[in-house]
Amino acid sequence: MSELPASVPETNTHCPYCALQCGTQLCGDSDVGVKVQPTDFPVNRGRLCHKGWTAAEVLTTADRLTRPLVRGADGRLDVASWGTALDTVAEALRTLRAQHGPDSVAVLGGGGLTNEKAYLLGKFARLALGTSQIDYNGRFCMSAAAAAGNAAFGLDRGLPFPVTDLRNAQTVLLAGANVAETMPPLMQHLDQAELIVMDPRRTATAQRAALHLQPTPGTDLALALGLLHIALADGLVDRDYVHEHTLGFDSAARRATAWWPERVEEITGVPASAQRRAVRMLAAARSAYVLTGRGVEQHSKGTDTVAAFINVALALGLPGRIGSGYGCLTGQGNGQGGREHGQKADQLPGYRSITDPTARAHVARVWGVTPSDLPGPGRSAYELLDALGGDQGPRGLLVFGSNPAVSAPHASHVTQRLASLDLLVVADFVPSETARMADVVLPVTQWAEEEGTLTNLEGRVLRRRALLPPPPEVRSDLRVLHDLAVRLDEPANRYPTDPREVFEELRAASRGGRADYSGISYERLDAGEVLHWPCPHTREPHPGTPRLFLDRFAHPDGRARFADVDHRGPAEEISSVHPLYATTGRVLAHYQSGTQTRRVAELTEAVPEPFVEVHPDTAALYGLEEQSLALVSSARGSMTARVRLDGTMRLDTVFLPFHFPDEGRANLLTHPALDPRSGMPEFKVCAVRIAPSRGVTP
Repeated sequence: MSELPASVPETNTHCPYCALQCGTQLCGDSDVGVKVQPTDFPVNRGRLCHKGWTAAEVLTTADRLTRPLVRGADGRLDVASWGTALDTVAEALRTLRAQHGPDSVAVLGGGGLTNEKAYLLGKFARLALGTSQIDYNGRFCMSAAAAAGNAAFGLDRGLPFPVTDLRNAQTVLLAGANVAETMPPLMQHLDQAELIVMDPRRTATAQRAALHLQPTPGTDLALALGLLHIALADGLVDRDYVHEHTLGFDSAARRATAWWPERVEEITGVPASAQRRAVRMLAAARSAYVLTGRGVEQHSKGTDTVAAFINVALALGLPGRIGSGYGCLTGQGNGQGGREHGQKADQLPGYRSITDPTARAHVARVWGVTPSDLPGPGRSAYELLDALGGDQGPRGLLVFGSNPAVSAPHASHVTQRLASLDLLVVADFVPSETARMADVVLPVTQWAEEEGTLTNLEGRVLRRRALLPPPPEVRSDLRVLHDLAVRLDEPANRYPTDPREVFEELRAASRGGRADYSGISYERLDAGEVLHWPCPHTREPHPGTPRLFLDRFAHPDGRARFADVDHRGPAEEISSVHPLYATTGRVLAHYQSGTQTRRVAELTEAVPEPFVEVHPDTAALYGLEEQSLALVSSARGSMTARVRLDGTMRLDTVFLPFHFPDEGRANLLTHPALDPRSGMPEFKVCAVRIAPSRGVTP
């Protein structure tokens, strides 16, 4: 974009994409356009990735939703007034609830919603709809690490320390995290560290590593058990730390004794010598971190796998020490705050459990209802989607900030369930693949048009600020929830439309919870204060908690817990019919289901279509060549992708990005097996076959 006039508006805010929440300055208006510049915010220090630099392009995308749409008798989505659209939704919701009960309607939220939206969405679902059936797409992102963190430490905050602490690290283990492509500005904080990267692919991050561990997909838990075995066998366990600060070590140690390095090598393919080197690098470092990402978390045993890596960190005495620790790299823009304030199936604001009588009483007081008015826990995200339209499942679904037609596992099945609904309502700013299936589409604001707060991966609460007014017929999500609630005979003042007013209520609802925001205010944030939760309301303003666990862990006795976990294979093993492992992930140019990034010309030019990475020898075996089209098939479906040959790939593994729609959806292949503890689906491994495609270009 050319230089803008000096008089145009400007504001400081944050990037709309990942959980780093890089600081940005926006300049411009709807007439001259918007220019994005990075600020010297601590996590990005004047840098942005390709997505961040081009984020403003989505504000003016040609297919921006600017008017409500209602599907007519002819099956077409037609422009309608807000009154007509909202009346249509409200009447359908009333009918479903009257005929089938409150759980016949459901809500699916998103990890990109602001704290205020996530909070009010949970309140709307439980009070205005009276339904227990609410969850969010962060179930597909952070749930396994969250469950493991809560069990180990008594609290789940992705990074229990500021990102900037990583700058002084000597050694960092990145387990299933390709930050060079998914969070490029984070790499500057890792420049001084020796990296140990665990990933089935030789990713851009692995290429910068001192040591790359390349396991067979689905065997991460065995590898983590082997690392703990080596720490035990080589006398590298910090026995004083374990004795003073933890419980459960003996059980975890006994489990690890069965996982000697040579056995682990046989299962994972990672040489025993590399396993030993990894543990010795971590143990010898004066400052060391173990960080997990989606690669080890998105499995049907994801919680146990994360717990096994936490075991390694605890055995080496890392958590709770300044300059060392364990953390998980939260993915979505508000993936941290989005899982704290009530849009999860089992949760109330402040990271409270919905089954805890004390928590229910507190939130009921804030909301002006009785605890008995609050429904109990509902289904997790995939269970909810799987139940849609069934005899015992919801018949209506409201979607805010999510695109499950592309992002959910076993996507063809999920699409069928969405199509079976009596009512599908989608609030979005562009016509996502899910919105195109909807009965009613409600146009809502984008990031640069709204105020609010988000919480980044280090637990710091940030202000989102508006630069532009939205198009005339576009409303905020808060306004949509308010207008629907009023039509459902709820008191108007129960659903504020002003983000500041919603945040004030969120503060009260979170007070005393695990994620206590009661000491945080817009005034403090706008004054430039750096506030990490927990930040309780105190007589003198609380400074926030940038570093957790320095004195004690969050369990009542102050001790962390080792987990007694054992390896088990993936839900689906390779066979003669499906002889290859497929794993999925992100690429530098795109984000999540691609709803935003596929509308940015520079990004689609960089990666215009789905592709499959294959080792040249594997490709030759199956008759594939560079840039040819491949048909990739699993027991659940098939997708078409352009072949990319990569000599660093494992011979038994192919890789697919998950950003593309229609016949290019990687999630047509993925397995819906769920982690029993967190509800996380098995995105990262399934059995496939590949063959030359006779079809059209994806």
